[in-house]
Amino acid sequence: MSNLSFDFDKRREKKKECNCPAFFFFLSTRMTKYDVRNYLKSIYEVPVVAVRTRIQHGKNKKNHLNQRVKQPDYKVAYVQLARSASPLGHGIRHCSSMFKANDLQVTMTTSPRTPLPPDKLVFGKTFTDHMLSVSFSEERWGKPSISPLRNLSLHPAVPALNYSMQLFEGMKAFYGEDGNIRMFRPQLNMSRMRRTAMRACLPDFSEVELLECVRRLVELEKKWVPKSNISSLYIRPVYIGTETSLGVAPTSRALLYVILSPVGPYFPQGGFQPVSLLADPKFVRSWHGGVGDFKMGGNYNPTILVQNEAQRKGCQQVLWLHGPRQNLTEAGTMNIFIYWTNASGEEELVTPPLDGLILPGVIRQSLVELVKRQGKIKMSEREVSMEEFMAAMSEDRVKEMFGSGTACVVCPISKIVYNGKDLHIPTMKHGAPLASSFLKELNDIQYGRTQSDWTYVV
Repeated sequence: MSNLSFDFDKRREKKKECNCPAFFFFLSTRMTKYDVRNYLKSIYEVPVVAVRTRIQHGKNKKNHLNQRVKQPDYKVAYVQLARSASPLGHGIRHCSSMFKANDLQVTMTTSPRTPLPPDKLVFGKTFTDHMLSVSFSEERWGKPSISPLRNLSLHPAVPALNYSMQLFEGMKAFYGEDGNIRMFRPQLNMSRMRRTAMRACLPDFSEVELLECVRRLVELEKKWVPKSNISSLYIRPVYIGTETSLGVAPTSRALLYVILSPVGPYFPQGGFQPVSLLADPKFVRSWHGGVGDFKMGGNYNPTILVQNEAQRKGCQQVLWLHGPRQNLTEAGTMNIFIYWTNASGEEELVTPPLDGLILPGVIRQSLVELVKRQGKIKMSEREVSMEEFMAAMSEDRVKEMFGSGTACVVCPISKIVYNGKDLHIPTMKHGAPLASSFLKELNDIQYGRTQSDWTYVV
């Protein structure tokens, strides 16, 4: 349910007869008023007074082949909150002006480069010719611009460097077999980025306008989208505080920028290859009341030491555990899924809940929705302890275990190293039929082989 996006409705706020804050949400056509209420209650803890929804029909836009392509329909929900309530308490910073995609200024590079062939791409090492940027200062956004890729010039005192006032997103664009370039559910990334900005006390922005700016950047850099069914164009929005001050306080200056990187497979072994995990309860990634469910840069650096420890013990990633029951939370930077026969004898796919510990992943949400839509197996979002998992392993009830994320999409897990013992997961015993079917279904959508309102045509 992280595909809900706050767009502050100033028209409603200005009405003197109503002191209740109101917001617009953009969501999938499958989502209901009940889903909206539950999401706000579980994630934002915001009391909702009223919800109204309507269908917004997608507009026709020209793609890079100059063809008219209809954008998918989406649902708009108008949400009225309880009096004096706002998401995340008082974290949101509304601005007197938002930047607009119509004001986008473009400066082309004078030294264009030739993209590498897909088989030469290493994840995150190659970048395109241009970047998108927009600055905030004096309580106003400037005009967004696309310019040649450049280094940033920052004062040593900026809070992004001193206090990790920084956040980022990760999304992808895919070259389809029909020649169209598609982004996969980018509205969810915009929503998550804006939610993280609220938590970081960074200035508010319009998700709709930012997404359109990103679309135009990808359109401009279309030659960098790899024509390969195992490669894609990675899109990295970054948002940082840039005020020249050592004070620990909200920043009066900020910079939002987007860079692009053509990428191959995330893991060096490439393809649909299993990974092994180190589970060590003395290392903790997140905790209740913290920021583990926000995509902040400060969440990632502390994991590198543990990642090195995992590699020293022959593992590729870390299985993060939490609490006295050692609940499974995430695998490296991936959400995790376990397919098993549960203690009641039911076939079940289980993933940890969105309870403030884990990142609400776009692929995670997509898989949950796919399973619920198909209705073939039980889909549960609940806690799983190492004791419960070990019991299932000893009784041969575990069928598959896999991770999900934008970078890898779906990644099988074959082994967990826990308390000095190797737990061999039978994921690949029969070729991981469930995980591989999920990967195929998502890839078919991403590369345009299956039509879906989850894609956003560039």
